[in-house]
Amino acid sequence: MSSPEDVLRLKQLKESEPIQKAWDNWVSTREALRETTALLDDPDLRSMASEDHAMLAESLTEIVKKTFPAILVPPSRTAHLSALMELKSGVGGSEASLFLEEMLRMYLRLAQVSRWQANVASSNHLDAGGIKDAVVELKGAGAYDALQWESGVHRVQRVPATEQSGRLHTSAVAVMVLPLIEESEAEKEELYSMADIKIEVMRARGAGGQHVNKTESAVRLTHIPSGVTVAMQDERSQHQNKRRAFQVLGSRLMEAKLVREMEARRASRRNLVKSTDRSDKIRTYNFAQERVTDHRIGLSMKNLRSVMEGDGLQDIVAALQRDHEESQMEDLLGE
Repeated sequence: MSSPEDVLRLKQLKESEPIQKAWDNWVSTREALRETTALLDDPDLRSMASEDHAMLAESLTEIVKKTFPAILVPPSRTAHLSALMELKSGVGGSEASLFLEEMLRMYLRLAQVSRWQANVASSNHLDAGGIKDAVVELKGAGAYDALQWESGVHRVQRVPATEQSGRLHTSAVAVMVLPLIEESEAEKEELYSMADIKIEVMRARGAGGQHVNKTESAVRLTHIPSGVTVAMQDERSQHQNKRRAFQVLGSRLMEAKLVREMEARRASRRNLVKSTDRSDKIRTYNFAQERVTDHRIGLSMKNLRSVMEGDGLQDIVAALQRDHEESQMEDLLGE
């Protein structure tokens, strides 16, 4: 019968196998590259060696950029979480609301491509066209990890259809992505105690204060320690509004917890905390130049239409994910 020490040793050996395999592959590829590099000086072998050299250099880059990070970066604690996305029109008036509607369509198409289940929980449509604000649930493993980088201010530059002089307008839409937390998840994470929640019920009101509801179906929750408040009136019953409000409250408290943990890790490792200011402009959609630019990683893509259709957005999300993994690698090396 194996002792606990033997079991632990076997477990450690098994866990280290992928690292050892990747390292052996790196060493052998690097050695082969060195040998091939030496052959480049031989006129008779240069042509053949050049092709091998390019292939080996590419393999080495692949190991460094993808294989090592995938093995060494700790698995995400939020990989199983779905996402709750809030969109709000900012500067730009009606043009911002029109662009918000297009962005909402963009994210719904991304959800379809990514095989997430999307549900528009609430949306405030305007009579003149466009959407003032919206809340979307995107359910599926990996949805939060992929979409968390969408939080921030998205700027659009284009000539509105109503603009007679052809003048370029700049508008903005604010996006916030929260981890979608169900009640069972909130309890497991100990995000709040019911003793700290103030629950208020009231009559729901329609647009412009009309269509007064005769029953008190609207619900407002206040998390007293943090001051976070959530109001919900879109559902038909008080029970449904309360469930939705607790879901949003849990999501906001979970995000705040994740941000605190991230800041603590960065402060302890490098005494450097990256800004989490949601007012930061993160991306610009320039329709005149058919270009999308993500300012955080300096990525510029000349396929705006593809991005708005959801396919091109996948490439931006993947680039942001790689940048995050590289940052985690830097943190590990800094330790």
